[in-house]
Amino acid sequence: MTLIRHEAVVPLAAAGRRFDQTLAEMFPDYSRSRLAGWIKAGAATLDGAKAPPRQLLKGGEKVRLEVELEVEVSSAPEAIALDIVHEDEHLLVLNKPAGLVVHPGAGNPTGTMLNALLHHDPALAELPRGGIVHRLDKDTSGLMVVARTLATHTALVDMLSRHDVERQYEAVVLGTLVAGGTVDAPIGRHLGDRLRQAVRDEEDGKRAVTHYRLRERFRAHTLIQCNLETGRTHQIRVHMAHIHHPLVGDPLYGGGLRLPKGASDALVVALRGFRRQALHAERLAFVHPATGEALAFAAPRPADFEALIGALREDFAERGPVDDDF
Repeated sequence: MTLIRHEAVVPLAAAGRRFDQTLAEMFPDYSRSRLAGWIKAGAATLDGAKAPPRQLLKGGEKVRLEVELEVEVSSAPEAIALDIVHEDEHLLVLNKPAGLVVHPGAGNPTGTMLNALLHHDPALAELPRGGIVHRLDKDTSGLMVVARTLATHTALVDMLSRHDVERQYEAVVLGTLVAGGTVDAPIGRHLGDRLRQAVRDEEDGKRAVTHYRLRERFRAHTLIQCNLETGRTHQIRVHMAHIHHPLVGDPLYGGGLRLPKGASDALVVALRGFRRQALHAERLAFVHPATGEALAFAAPRPADFEALIGALREDFAERGPVDDDF
């Protein structure tokens, strides 16, 4: 068990303010909800005594915070290889392969990234979700950041909510886009399919904004860069399908296999063999919450993604543009 212990004196300027509000300002490394729970449990005391969250302060009281972190996740550690891009005492940056589930769930109780992380660092069991602060879909490859301390977890969650973490993706979509743009459309759960998300109205959906730009056009496909302003479930996949340019290989939003007219044999083989959404989290950048250092990481395209682009590029070079995509 990890023991957290802090002692401090309430500032005189906090006179007349509530205990829970002041504690959150004194210990910003921990979330307000977690601190409130510690107050109610008696782990945060005033002048050696338990106090209610709403107690008004006089200023000058001694605050003591003493908590033994309990196990937050019960998944079993598993010796699954991790591609660790960066590691320090506060956090990890990982390059997740396509096909690896992030969290255990129905149909995937084991063999997940969480199981691998617990094997790499058993102390992660004491953090919410094992330190995982954001996720990638099973068949999306690329970069993720994982907290190794409670303070880092709180900071990263806050940074993500304030859009202070740069997340850049690369995707191959159906159709030939003529320009980049922005999709600003709320996303919520699909009414008829619990596995899917959908663009909804503002009352039912959460704000979702995706910026995209063209990188390379092929005969009937486009390679694009996507930058997230928000981070909703399946956001890029839903937004690109919404503007009628779904991701290649997307089993939920792609509408099935579509082959361009006159496609080369090599491209037909490549498209038939690409059995996941063509989406890769290629760049992750943020300010280190503990050191203040600006960090930026890049993950190369996986081999299958690179092969798909190669086949599209070769087909375009051999056959030129087409008037009708499909």
